[in-house]
Amino acid sequence: MAAVADKKLTGLVAATFTPLTPQGEVNLSQIGPYIDYLTQKQGVKNIFVNGTAGESMSFTVAERKMLAEEWCKKAKGIMDHVIVHVGCLSLKDSQELARHAAEIKADAIAIMAPFFLRPKNVAALRKFLQEVASAAPSMPFYYYHIPRITNVNLPVVDLLEDIENDIPSFSGVKFSASDAMDLGLCINNSKPQWTVLFGVDEELLSGLAMGAQGAIGSTYNYLGCHINKLLAAFEKNNLAEARRIQYNLQELLRYAKKYGFDLGVNKQLMVELSGLPLGPPRPPVIQCPPENAQSIVQKFHSLFSESS
Repeated sequence: MAAVADKKLTGLVAATFTPLTPQGEVNLSQIGPYIDYLTQKQGVKNIFVNGTAGESMSFTVAERKMLAEEWCKKAKGIMDHVIVHVGCLSLKDSQELARHAAEIKADAIAIMAPFFLRPKNVAALRKFLQEVASAAPSMPFYYYHIPRITNVNLPVVDLLEDIENDIPSFSGVKFSASDAMDLGLCINNSKPQWTVLFGVDEELLSGLAMGAQGAIGSTYNYLGCHINKLLAAFEKNNLAEARRIQYNLQELLRYAKKYGFDLGVNKQLMVELSGLPLGPPRPPVIQCPPENAQSIVQKFHSLFSESS
């Protein structure tokens, strides 16, 4: 991680996959090459680890600590930000991971809502977040809003109201939902030091138009160089070019959905495009057959050439 303690998190963030051996065990040896690929080939210098794409809930607390520590160790001096997702169904486990993230000098922590016994209202959600944040009070803290996974779809704008009084380290939201009204209200009611990062890759341009300051997504692992061009085009008010890149991403995902585009397909697509041996997903997610991934790769190359 670079010396950017006071640097606001903006731009593109790759939600990383977790490298596994063919037998499904954690493979730390691939994290260094993975970081090199992101920085050198994709131009991505921020990562969100142990999240949804990283299959966090399929790993033990000990495995997640091991992974977080290796990501931070290998990213030091190379990446600008390493955000560690510490969400668990257990408050105590989340607190343990938050403390550990502070110990290994991650740049920030994030947490999704617990989704087995769910918070029934904003007050309950805020209390849970406050308890986790208090375990690492010096760590910038992000709420990870992903209702399609958690089925916790409380208005984020209501959560943000005076949240800095309960969580002084609160730094922003990873907003992975298609509710443009709630997104807009979050951005409109954010403090200047907060960052709202949009998390729906295929709708990124709409999030930018609403005022999102950056994006976190799994497709940015292998599409980062192209999506950086989308961000640059948007900044220059070249909407035609930004739309072209967004449409191409949408066409790719439309095609991939024919093969049931899920984590297994997405991870295998990363393997095929990057050449990194990241292994299979962990059950219950099923590994994508290589021939299906190859078909998607061909579609990828028809949409995204080296010069596009």
